[in-house]
Amino acid sequence: MDTSDGPFIATVIPVLNEVMHIEACLNGLLNQTVSETSHMILVMDGGSTDGTVSLVEQLIEQNKDSSTPRIELHHNPGKTVAHGRNLALTHLPESVELIIELIGHATVEATHIQQRLDAWNASEKKEGVTLAGVGCRVVQRQGHIQGVEQWIEGCISSPLGHSDGQFSQFTGNGPTRIPAFVMHRRTSVESVNGWDERFITSQDSELSMRLLDAGYSLYRDAEPTVSMVKRTSLKQWWRMGHRYGFWRTKVLLKHPKRASAVEFLPLFGLVLLAGLFFSEQVLWWLPIPLYSAVIMFEGIRHAIRTGSLTSVLGVPLCLVMLHTSFTIGLADGLVRKGRPPKDRK
Repeated sequence: MDTSDGPFIATVIPVLNEVMHIEACLNGLLNQTVSETSHMILVMDGGSTDGTVSLVEQLIEQNKDSSTPRIELHHNPGKTVAHGRNLALTHLPESVELIIELIGHATVEATHIQQRLDAWNASEKKEGVTLAGVGCRVVQRQGHIQGVEQWIEGCISSPLGHSDGQFSQFTGNGPTRIPAFVMHRRTSVESVNGWDERFITSQDSELSMRLLDAGYSLYRDAEPTVSMVKRTSLKQWWRMGHRYGFWRTKVLLKHPKRASAVEFLPLFGLVLLAGLFFSEQVLWWLPIPLYSAVIMFEGIRHAIRTGSLTSVLGVPLCLVMLHTSFTIGLADGLVRKGRPPKDRK
């Protein structure tokens, strides 16, 4: 691709109060193996009050005369991720052809963008111009993790803790409906009018559904990875589960094809238990110890793999909380309108 007229890749990062993580996020993007002239970074701030803006401004000043990609900081009056990504489209130079989705509490390796390009080329050979985006794999962050964050890692690494979505662990390169941290073809996104700003969460999944409906194809590739800082308190974990369930209902009401049977298993289990109880079956209680045994097995498995003894009970606790909060969120999404989350975006 010709970079003589400007960068052809842009990483867009909507943020809100990410002072603890944004420096690591940007440093990873500033030190890539691809040419600095091929890539630019847009930080879209939704009204941070914790020093995020001043820190980004410092990084811009520190790197303005260095051989690193250009960073731009823009105010996002709409506050949400969808507003930020759409606003970024109006700020991007015409030379930008590919847009990478990222968030402020994520980091990437120095080879990330080159791996993104390799994944794009491999996918485009299969799909041609219908290719609208290629996602990547989400992995555990670098460094020592413990406590609740360790339990949450165990939860989302378990088949019981995720469907085939953001935290899915996969191999190779192939088509998908719901890629994570997608690198989109700009013209494809613009052709479906960008992100739906009514979605405070799940806006990326909703966009993927519209792209597929429009006849585009989506891929994912296991080689490029993104590391995320997970929640560090059970209260945050509960809120996240509820929010994901709530907005999953909103996506399903608009795109029923997004439905996954795995996500409804806790609800099916609850209905089964109620049915057995009210029909006065002798062994109506049997699903309870079976469920308990399965989630305890996941806790033991994670504890053996990581050496975290607290995971024996912590992982099952997080699985119960996820299944419960997500299921309540699914029901809540049928009766309420959405509102901005109280924790990070």
